[in-house]
Amino acid sequence: MTHEYTTRGVCARKILFEVKDGKVHNIQFISGCSGNTQGIAKLCEGMDVNEVIDRLEDIRCGMKPTSCPDQLAKALRAVRDNG
Repeated sequence: MTHEYTTRGVCARKILFEVKDGKVHNIQFISGCSGNTQGIAKLCEGMDVNEVIDRLEDIRCGMKPTSCPDQLAKALRAVRDNG
């Protein structure tokens, strides 16, 4: 099942991803800094959801209170906590 998360406060508009057996797969950022978001997606592929959240949560982008990695952590937390 593909999950869709609408981001807030970052260049990427949405994040699409799947969670299978507690692991995150097929992460795709819609818009945003292409090289950075592709790198995040590849690095997190197959990782445990909790590990991704622990590593990426609260990362900031410049003066912004959030970042694309932080938004991915928020998306994964929402899926984990609601399902």
